[in-house]
Amino acid sequence: MAEAMGLRERKKRQTAMRIYRTAIELFTERGFDDVSVQQIADAADVSKMTVFNYFGSKEDLVFRPMEEHFGDAARAVRERRPDESAVDAVRRQLLELVEARDPSVGLHSEPFARMVRRLVVQTPALMERAFLGAQKGTRDLAGLLAEETGDVMLATVAAAMLSAARNALVEENHRRIDDGESPEEVAADAPERVRRAFELVEKGLSGYAVKA
Repeated sequence: MAEAMGLRERKKRQTAMRIYRTAIELFTERGFDDVSVQQIADAADVSKMTVFNYFGSKEDLVFRPMEEHFGDAARAVRERRPDESAVDAVRRQLLELVEARDPSVGLHSEPFARMVRRLVVQTPALMERAFLGAQKGTRDLAGLLAEETGDVMLATVAAAMLSAARNALVEENHRRIDDGESPEEVAADAPERVRRAFELVEKGLSGYAVKA
């Protein structure tokens, strides 16, 4: 019974991945707005209902596999070690993802991952979904910090700063690779960039950009 359940689960994952990759390839080739769910179903050799069973909407076909990463910073803080600050937790998690060359921080060399990013950047509806997902991640982080500290205003400021630092570092990874550098080159000095960015957060912008 367990073996049969394991086989079914593997087949479900394979089907979901086939639908996902088919959708991304069609969106990239024809444009997100010019591809229907029925066309994706036909190309993936499944029914339209099967597509919706695995992915709730057309946008989910792009975001479902990556959406969990919008909550990475909040997850890092929620699961942080005893006596570890929120800044230290988010920084440590980011460094671990850099070391692993995780696609979520823009350091994966697999062309398909970069194809997905280009699709999102070039499609207004997907960019809006990405923005809203990132905003939700920041709100979740602020809520967690507010619950711990009792200060909603400062928790909101802290969450915004942590999210901004993390997002800026990820965008820098993407920018440099898009400009022709290899993931290995970008990852080589990533720890130093992470150190500088979070050092600025820790200082609370004290003395930053003082007008002469």
